[in-house]
Amino acid sequence: MTATAAGPAGPDRTLRYGPGDDQHLSFSVPRGQARGTVVLIHGGYWRAPFTADLMRPLVPEFTDRGWAVANVEYRRGRAGWPAMRDDLASALALARSQSSDARLAIFGHSVGGQLALLGGEPGDAIVALAPVTDLARGYREGIGEGAVAEFFGERPDAIAETYAAASPLAQLPPRGEVMIVHGADDARVPVGHTRDYLVGAQAAGARASLLELPQLSHLDAIAPDAPHWPKVHAWLGQWAGR
Repeated sequence: MTATAAGPAGPDRTLRYGPGDDQHLSFSVPRGQARGTVVLIHGGYWRAPFTADLMRPLVPEFTDRGWAVANVEYRRGRAGWPAMRDDLASALALARSQSSDARLAIFGHSVGGQLALLGGEPGDAIVALAPVTDLARGYREGIGEGAVAEFFGERPDAIAETYAAASPLAQLPPRGEVMIVHGADDARVPVGHTRDYLVGAQAAGARASLLELPQLSHLDAIAPDAPHWPKVHAWLGQWAGR
């Protein structure tokens, strides 16, 4: 789509994709015709207290540039992986239904990056911000104060199929075009996980790139004024123009 008269967004709409309290997304539109739809998927190491409000400051950064935005909430915590997997599919299907252009630009942070990498379709753009990509390694290394063990409940060798289904590294290649942003000093998700994922993705034939910054803390990856955003918006514009 061609952007026309980008500007402040109109009122948000809450759209539901299931009956649960967390099965909804907030949909925002720009003034004029939208260039397409950006989907935001928050992180928080699968823990229930962390919500879609984490991504809310990014919404005007996209609507002011002419994008519609779907900020996704999903079931977390005790709901477990099957519920989260199903919510991802339902939320993305709902977001696609809001536009005549079925392509999405999917932005995910941390475990939201995990979901973005798993949920893309051919033709989509995927921007993974400090993503979780290797759950078995995350379990062994105890990332997120043992978040992998806490959420999945069992060792990787006990539920190997579940770990593989939920690990972007085990689901290569990603189906969309990928840009990853990660800080070399990230203390929450080690950048080495992303480097290894990139090697695997490119070897599998994916169009994938990494913007690695020497200093970018985990939460600063979603700060609207962080230094990576001009390059990310430029990359997104090139994708939209194809």
